[in-house]
Amino acid sequence: MSVNMKGKSFLTLMDLSAQEIRYLLDLAHDLKAKKRMGLCGQALKGKNIVLLFEKTSTRTRCSFEVAAKEEGGNVTYLDPGSSQMGKKESLEDTAKVLGRFFDGIEYRGFDQQVVLDLAKYSGVPVFNGLTDLDHPTQILADMMTMEEHLHKPLKECKVAFVGDVRNNMSYAWMFGCCKMGVDFVGYGPQELIDGADKSILAACQAEGEKTGAHIQLSDNIDDLKGADVLYSDIWASMGEEELIPQRAKLLAPYRIDDKMVEHTGNPNVIFMHCLPSFHDTRTTIEAEIAEKFGITEMEVTDEVFESRQSVVFDQAENRMHTIKAVIYATLC
Repeated sequence: MSVNMKGKSFLTLMDLSAQEIRYLLDLAHDLKAKKRMGLCGQALKGKNIVLLFEKTSTRTRCSFEVAAKEEGGNVTYLDPGSSQMGKKESLEDTAKVLGRFFDGIEYRGFDQQVVLDLAKYSGVPVFNGLTDLDHPTQILADMMTMEEHLHKPLKECKVAFVGDVRNNMSYAWMFGCCKMGVDFVGYGPQELIDGADKSILAACQAEGEKTGAHIQLSDNIDDLKGADVLYSDIWASMGEEELIPQRAKLLAPYRIDDKMVEHTGNPNVIFMHCLPSFHDTRTTIEAEIAEKFGITEMEVTDEVFESRQSVVFDQAENRMHTIKAVIYATLC
């Protein structure tokens, strides 16, 4: 079955068919192989993309900029101080203006409704670089990384997200897994499971029934048995430092360490993380946390982060290749 995504926005994997996701993954593998052979082209020559960032990022910004420029495209970066969106100009008006200047719009920020409205009013493809609800470009890169390291079909894999099962990465994994027939368990404290969005869980479980994916949230460590991926995310985002003592007390039993890796019973299990990670005290924020709260490791131990199971930097690289695939598929 042929796939044509030209003109389509990339807002959430729930909007895409399994065939479209498969197409993007295959395209990303192909583009990565071509880059390594020095075969980048000019597919995006004459195309202009704007990056709207309300949240800072290393990987997302660099991935979009390098991906577009390697294929001949042009990129404009707008941070919150460089745009009137939502201040002197409505979101609708901003979207309509940007749609006249640019062939594609990337948004990284807070409310999922913003990226939906940009797509509704701009008239050009919009790419979700992260919201409080979802992070689809990350999941696409993660699935590509799984295929590189696990050497078996995605449908035969099991992903375990460990920690705060209510956050955007947990939901993003549910979306991706239910679409691609991948088993998923969100492993965390019952208190956080109770706070998870039940409508999202129900929708993903219903989709999973069609694709063969088992989607669940659990506080039972035995549900990690057979996991191919142990995945974690930071316990407190930027600006939430005051929550660290509370989060650490609640989530310390869910820190990924050697014992948890062994508990999967899978000698080939891999560790994944969307980064940045608080696994030591070598950054300013980590050093401050260690001094103030006595916490030197949070969501993962340094031993696991630096272990042979860790593929976090392959994930980071694959952000660029999969984002290039998304841009290529929707603009060319």
